Amino acid sequence: MHEAKSQLSRLVDLAEGGEEIIIQRSGRPVARLVALPRRRPVAHAFGVLRGQVELADDFDELPAEFVEHFS
Repeated sequence: MHEAKSQLSRLVDLAEGGEEIIIQRSGRPVARLVALPRRRPVAHAFGVLRGQVELADDFDELPAEFVEHFS
């Protein structure tokens, strides 16, 4: 455990490189350090919600009392 504390940055680098690090306390394994899976950027797929979203005919119309505040 003491070694893991003093070498944490190096151990994280090793885990990030694909190694699995087992941390022991008094010679007994107590934790495993592994890299998190990399997140892939989300590709925007136009039309993916086609047929699932419905807009009201007046969705872009503002009430007159609201417009007054911006005139």
